[in-house]
Amino acid sequence: MGHPAAAIIAAFLRRTDNKIMPTEVPAIIRNRMAAATQNKPRVLPPSVAHALAQAYDIAVPTQELATSADEAVAIQAKIVGPVALKIVSDDILHKTDAGGVVTNVADADAMRKAYADIMASAQAYKADADISGVLVQEQIPAGQELIIGATSDPVFGKLVAFGLGGTMVEVLKDVTFRLAPTTARIAQDMLAEIKGSAILDGVRGSEPVDRQAIANLIVNVSRLINDFPDIEEIDLNPVIVSGASIAAVDVRILMNYEPAPARPRPSHEAILASMQRIMKPRAVAVVGASAEDGKIGNSVMKNLINGGYGGDLHPVHPKAAEILDRKCYASVKDIPGDVDIAIFCIPAAFVANVIRECGEKGIAGAILIPSGFAEIGEHELQAEIVQAAQAAGVRLMGPNIYGFYYTHHDLCATFCTPYNEKGVVALSSQSGGVGMAIVGFSRSANLGVSAIVGLGNKADIDEDDLLTYFEQDDNTQVIAMHVEDLKDGRAFAEVASRVSKKKPVIVLKAGRTQLGARAASSHTGALAGDHRVYASVLHEAGVIRVEKLNDMLEFARGLAVLPTPQGENVLILTGAGGSGVLLSDACVDNGLNLMPMPDDLDAAFREYIPPFGAAGNPVDITGGEPPSTYEATITLALNESRIHSLILGYWHTIITPPMVFAELLGNCVETARAQGIDKPVVCSLVGDVEIEEACDYLNERNILAYPYTAETPVAVLGAKYQWARTAGLLN
Repeated sequence: MGHPAAAIIAAFLRRTDNKIMPTEVPAIIRNRMAAATQNKPRVLPPSVAHALAQAYDIAVPTQELATSADEAVAIQAKIVGPVALKIVSDDILHKTDAGGVVTNVADADAMRKAYADIMASAQAYKADADISGVLVQEQIPAGQELIIGATSDPVFGKLVAFGLGGTMVEVLKDVTFRLAPTTARIAQDMLAEIKGSAILDGVRGSEPVDRQAIANLIVNVSRLINDFPDIEEIDLNPVIVSGASIAAVDVRILMNYEPAPARPRPSHEAILASMQRIMKPRAVAVVGASAEDGKIGNSVMKNLINGGYGGDLHPVHPKAAEILDRKCYASVKDIPGDVDIAIFCIPAAFVANVIRECGEKGIAGAILIPSGFAEIGEHELQAEIVQAAQAAGVRLMGPNIYGFYYTHHDLCATFCTPYNEKGVVALSSQSGGVGMAIVGFSRSANLGVSAIVGLGNKADIDEDDLLTYFEQDDNTQVIAMHVEDLKDGRAFAEVASRVSKKKPVIVLKAGRTQLGARAASSHTGALAGDHRVYASVLHEAGVIRVEKLNDMLEFARGLAVLPTPQGENVLILTGAGGSGVLLSDACVDNGLNLMPMPDDLDAAFREYIPPFGAAGNPVDITGGEPPSTYEATITLALNESRIHSLILGYWHTIITPPMVFAELLGNCVETARAQGIDKPVVCSLVGDVEIEEACDYLNERNILAYPYTAETPVAVLGAKYQWARTAGLLN
């Protein structure tokens, strides 16, 4: 298959540093690409697409374009075996829909008929279609059909795609994405991630395929789109693989000669320098401060004062002499000494000019509470404040935010309700409503936080700025983020990949049911919906992705409490068989490993449970057992080194009431911790309302307990395991 020159070109391009530079592509390819794109065609001619594919070691069948039946017959004579015919037209995207594909053409008579039929079908499908001709192509033997492609995503940039292909690709949508360029190891992960992964290993007698060959092809496609910025999409569909043989039957390359410019980003050092001053300011100015109750400028001032902020606080108002016993200044420029942040409580129309004044004053950050910008269609006004900030060297948080909290600096820079419970969880949101839900949950669950940050329109500071700061913040150990969109998904993924190996990063991506508004121009483009791309890239980055707000909050609380497991063996201990079944199902759903019960440990548990109980895994002590049975079996599980995590399913009984269970469990865990045994323990309590008090008792002692649910405690434990695997902490 392929042209003899392909092997020479591919050998030249095959490198050990996993990168091909366009300037190093042999002249034969560069010149052909330049000639083909001189008139800026939307779709590359098939001959050029195939030449590029061959240059990047992408196996393709022999093929030529015919513009008449006689030419098709002449081309057929040069190919051994049957051929396939495919219509070539920029106006016909899906060839099969137009009757534009004929296979198994074996002789000249069949060729003439097939050529006439395919042209007639195409013209009937779209009478005004501009038809370049018919591609006569070596027919590849049947095998497993895959799709391998690449696309330019407005959020994440260049992406490579893999999934099950063929005519059903848009129906099955079994596809995953990664940032391009990628590596062979990550490509192998893509193969394992699709739902139909087992098909690749052979089913019902079919031959297993060469996974490494597929992974190599994914890598080569990712290099190709990364090396040529003007390539917008690459669509190899189908790729036919059979055993060790692999070939891209159809190669379609779409161009975009005006790609969006990369979003400018400050350096890592510059981000940290600004964020340090923003999160831990020594002096704060409140622009638009007010002495009048009910005004945002008044609420911000009171929160800062009542929250115990210990730095210098400067109200700014053009007419007032004093506000809340603080000397007032007409402008930020009039404030003596350095100022780190300015909190804006003024109408949107006045923001840009004050930002310029902040730049003259050397203020690091502008906290923009005002609304009235892009969220209501005022994009030009938002662009003006961004330009003003960039020129002034001021970082913007917002606009359209509730402000932010950093508890370890006693900083309550918001007009919302104050919150000062110190802890190790940092949370952020784009929505003010979600932000208040975070505050409310934190208060209700006694969740100590290091920070709660509103990002709003994200005109400047966004999630990767926060990740960069929280990565080195000793007060933060868990990071949870509500995200409606990412301004620079690639920057976020790159930072999250690094941070997630040190601290859990939890993301709630809102809008997961909406596909991107961008019109699909190929199979790959059609499959690259927001939800699918976000899920794939965030998975690659090691992010713990959730789909519900409550899950984000519970995971944040739970991951801050649970110790890191030392192994994969999970044991369920329950007083109710039904709970054991639900907990077992939840373990499967959350990727947890229920340890096989060793005979000696089985015998040890049977010493304490009745004959009609079950020692396997789950261990069912039954509902009629006294507190001593719970205590003995829990102690055994905690002290058994082969058990790495424990899930408890409590059933409310009169024999062992909820608070009795809670107190004995608390004592067991406290004793184990005193002996240096601190393994993850989560509890599901079912019963009457008394179990709520029992859960509160346990949670106060850092033992995660949840009433009326079997799924939540297991999901939280599963999230802890997901992070531990990402961080490489499990044996």
